[in-house]
Amino acid sequence: MKKISTITITGTGGLQACITNYGAKILSLLVPNRDGEKVDVLLGFSSMEEWQMLEPSFNAVIGRYANRIKNGCFTIDGQTYQLPINCAGNTLHGGLLGFQQQIWDIVGQSAYSISLHYRSMDSEQGFPGTVDVYVTYQITKDNALRITYEAKTTAPTVINLTQHAYFNLAGESSGSIREHILQINADAYTEMDDSNCPTGKILSVEDTAMDFRQPTRIGDRIDHDCFARTRGIDANWVLHRPSSEQRLSLAATLSAAGRTMQVFTTQPGLQVYTANFVENNIGKSGTMYHPQNAICLETQNYPDAPNHPSFPSAILRPGEIYFSQTEYKFL
Repeated sequence: MKKISTITITGTGGLQACITNYGAKILSLLVPNRDGEKVDVLLGFSSMEEWQMLEPSFNAVIGRYANRIKNGCFTIDGQTYQLPINCAGNTLHGGLLGFQQQIWDIVGQSAYSISLHYRSMDSEQGFPGTVDVYVTYQITKDNALRITYEAKTTAPTVINLTQHAYFNLAGESSGSIREHILQINADAYTEMDDSNCPTGKILSVEDTAMDFRQPTRIGDRIDHDCFARTRGIDANWVLHRPSSEQRLSLAATLSAAGRTMQVFTTQPGLQVYTANFVENNIGKSGTMYHPQNAICLETQNYPDAPNHPSFPSAILRPGEIYFSQTEYKFL
């Protein structure tokens, strides 16, 4: 049995993250204000037992495929694969036992970075190919938490990795995120069906509640009819990217309580989820968590991309390297 460990990394600007190899989770993210006072902006729990039993996706690296795969089924090169069904007839976040519930190996660390590795075996949760995944958390000199994902496979497979951080910029115990201001760098979104899987259509945000191109108070949109089925925001935006190159570009900006966080990514999509189904669990500081007490800004490929040829490809083949980066930068 592998040992569960925790490592704290700190940047020169005072940003501090506590990382565990269980699920490659971020246990805390302490952000200093102008006076140097630090506030934890991530929801979470006070014991490792709670991290293991409650809300398995909290602040974890999600894989092998983040978000949904319709009917838990996809085909590569004429071979069809069936995954475990765990959410409204679909496969969500890699199945019944995703990367977020595995103990990773720590393969490198410094004062400001940590690298982790997980080997996902062939047929794990129904996915083909043995996949070696590497994730590095690094605190940069400009007060950002940079996450680098890399992977390689022994057989053609699908992969989509993200970090499922539950943010509240006012502090993890401060309650609702309705006063947060959100701006998303996206002109379009993926239309969803009743099971929250894409229909294949890409729709414009123009004249819809999905239009966050200007800074918008979340509370002004979250109760709109289009979000009623998911009890709040839970949708994928098609990010506006300046080029097809894999370089970091601005995805979103979130502000609250005098703090601003910019999200940069190499990924084409951003899932925004306002913690609509968070159970009434007691958090790390003794405060009861409720729905909409956090917001997740999950950089990703589009949901169910393996079943939509018009979406960016999610297929990884032997000899190729999966690579993506995301930065959460605090201003």
